Amino acid sequence: MTGGAGTGRLTLDDFRHEALVETVSTNTECFERARKGALSGLWVTAARQTGGRGRRGRPWTSEPGNLYASLLLIDPAPVERLGSLPLAAAVAVQAAIASVMPLASPPVLIKWPNDILIERKKICGILVESEMLADGRQAIVIGCGINVAVAPEGGLYPIGKLSDYGCTVAPAELFAHLYREMADTLRLWDSANGIGEIMARWRKVAGGIGETITVNLPTQSISGRFAGIDDTGLLKLVNDDGGVRLIAAGDVFFE
Repeated sequence: MTGGAGTGRLTLDDFRHEALVETVSTNTECFERARKGALSGLWVTAARQTGGRGRRGRPWTSEPGNLYASLLLIDPAPVERLGSLPLAAAVAVQAAIASVMPLASPPVLIKWPNDILIERKKICGILVESEMLADGRQAIVIGCGINVAVAPEGGLYPIGKLSDYGCTVAPAELFAHLYREMADTLRLWDSANGIGEIMARWRKVAGGIGETITVNLPTQSISGRFAGIDDTGLLKLVNDDGGVRLIAAGDVFFE
């Protein structure tokens, strides 16, 4: 894919997977391969990361037993479409996790924009990063850290793991579900009316809509009623006088 061609040009057969025992970060591995000319659709997984990271450069503890996976995309879409990619990634990850959970387990939900929660505990973080390569291509990496058997300590939010809810899936089996769900979701995202469908799917599994939330921005914290997302994926926060504020980035906390 070059020149802004979409991910719809990728078929399931175009995706590849490289499994590592240990690496600093699967996102970093993807970018290194992109600089060497790797094509779109490369997955890199690792049993352990020594320098995993989350949003805003926060460390992400990455011990064995969980799934650490990153997908490299090259020029996946025109710039104006890329804002919805993190939500598409969240839809795919939520579907993959939900598909391996026991029938009686609590629902798997998304916290805006793309954290995955069960009973308000963070099960997965998704980090989408980009880099303009020397040859003019844009590399975008979707990184996922899913707590399967180990729940890292600390962090901004309560943390959980899939095994807390009776899920005995192995990381490799979960990755097989993620591999297919991400391919299907990105193909939909790249289709003519795909972004609208992605937003609809996101809303169906969103946590906290209608509730009072606090959003931490770089310079302030604001509270209001979470009214969902607009058609581009921006968070809609309703304040006390009924006004709506659209938010592009921030850390969301439930009351």
